[in-house]
Amino acid sequence: MLEASNNNELLPIPDKRYFTIGEVSELCLVKPHVLRYWEQEFPQLKPVKRRGNRRYYQRDDVLVIREIRELLYDQGFTIGGARQQLEANEVDADPQVIQAVIAELEDVLNILKH
Repeated sequence: MLEASNNNELLPIPDKRYFTIGEVSELCLVKPHVLRYWEQEFPQLKPVKRRGNRRYYQRDDVLVIREIRELLYDQGFTIGGARQQLEANEVDADPQVIQAVIAELEDVLNILKH
């Protein structure tokens, strides 16, 4: 397996709904045991678990893993620093946009109730 120095060298993500840990390992150039460790360290990473505790990652999970990989391997963050960076990225959403979405969802909920 080629070692990519940055995310630009990673393979494109196929148009699939679920990926096994082996597929994600190849797509992100991260060993499976590292992926399992990152699940414990990053709350954003929650693969679906099915039969026999097998992990199935979705496209969003693959993107988060690539972001974690970029922070740790390319930008030199520690695990704690990368976790803080990801949390900060989640909080950066515009409060006005969030309020607008909440208002729209409440309108939809009221329509559905009647």
